[in-house]
Amino acid sequence: MRSYAKSIALYERTRKHLAGGVSSNVRYASVPVPLFFARGEGARLHDVDGNVHIDYVLGNGPAILGHAPKPVIEAVARSLADGQVYAAQNPREAELGERLCRLLPGAEVVRFATSGTEAVLMAMRLARAFTGRDKILKFEGHYHGWSDQAYISAGPSLNEAGPADEPVPVAGSPGIPASVLDDVVVAGWNDLAALEAAFDRHAGEIAGVIMEPVMVNGGAALPEPGYLAGVRDFCRAKGALFICDEVITGFRVGLTGAQGRFGVTADLAIYAKAVAAGFPLAMVAGRRDVMDTLADKGVMHGGTYNGNVQSMAAALAALDELERDDGAVYRDLERRGARLMQGIAALGEKHRLAMRVQGLPAIFQVFFTDGPAPKNYRDAVSCDRDKVAAFHAALQEEGIRINRVGKWFLSTAHDDAIVDETLAATDRAMAALR
Repeated sequence: MRSYAKSIALYERTRKHLAGGVSSNVRYASVPVPLFFARGEGARLHDVDGNVHIDYVLGNGPAILGHAPKPVIEAVARSLADGQVYAAQNPREAELGERLCRLLPGAEVVRFATSGTEAVLMAMRLARAFTGRDKILKFEGHYHGWSDQAYISAGPSLNEAGPADEPVPVAGSPGIPASVLDDVVVAGWNDLAALEAAFDRHAGEIAGVIMEPVMVNGGAALPEPGYLAGVRDFCRAKGALFICDEVITGFRVGLTGAQGRFGVTADLAIYAKAVAAGFPLAMVAGRRDVMDTLADKGVMHGGTYNGNVQSMAAALAALDELERDDGAVYRDLERRGARLMQGIAALGEKHRLAMRVQGLPAIFQVFFTDGPAPKNYRDAVSCDRDKVAAFHAALQEEGIRINRVGKWFLSTAHDDAIVDETLAATDRAMAALR
């Protein structure tokens, strides 16, 4: 058995002066306590007790190049002597903006922010200002940050959520005013008829439709064929903006994100996480006429750390790596990720476990269920969550770190040898699980 004595002691110490002992509630989802890590290198994390973990959490997605990637670290180190924040512009912003508008579908202009939550709020405000409407439609199980306006029906219990054909908006936290729910419309995902019904109930009121183009947070479910294009076309017909939250999928599932992968362009798109390979950076990209309301209509967006020197330097260096040889790193990542997914599924059959592996090679999820792979949030929450928590614990004992709900992120540092090591450890974990 692995020892976590130092993490346990540090957690008890930290709880005395840090609210709840963590800096993000998401970090509670670790056993036996929120773990403390001393350093990360490539695909591995070293905790304070000396345990080494092959890391498939990757900071919940940002570390697309693995931990402490040398080209990014060196670029940031060189930038430190230039200062950090100017309350003014710096040339790296211009260079990065040009590169992003060249790469990303529909990105006529961009605006930088610091966190995904902040960028989501910017996109929602832009949609409301541009259309003159107040309501935002979002989907069950899609996570768009922890703010009052966004943290609605991200993970509701089915008892609270109401009927599948007309879900009830559910606040995700105490402290969210009930009045916020009046401006949020919730629908089931992967169902164009459900979207149309929601628009009929709120005719002329919906400013924008926001979604994860792959339902990563709710179950790594892919959009049904034609669904994304159907949502885009329906939004255009109804005068609402189509907003893709690519905070996770952007720069992870390919240089052009999920929009490029599925051939659908949104009016606005939100990016964060992998764009700066671990440094804090987010942005909204999209149509010039919508984005120009920031200047032309005085739509407010500010932020002391927006466009800071180190995040700009990190993103430019990360793009150098991701773009090299016409995106060769993505081809390698796809091949290894597909092999890992197939290997896990084959091991499930070997150990006679009722399970499904779904998603994309750069991010996928393992479910324990006798039924088909989930297509939406309600499918996902009907799977065996106790079994996946036990799988998480068994993998951790074998030195494999995944998200506690069964989600796996891959980086370019997860080479073939690490995939082999992971599959061997997974075989042992599944044997223990049985």
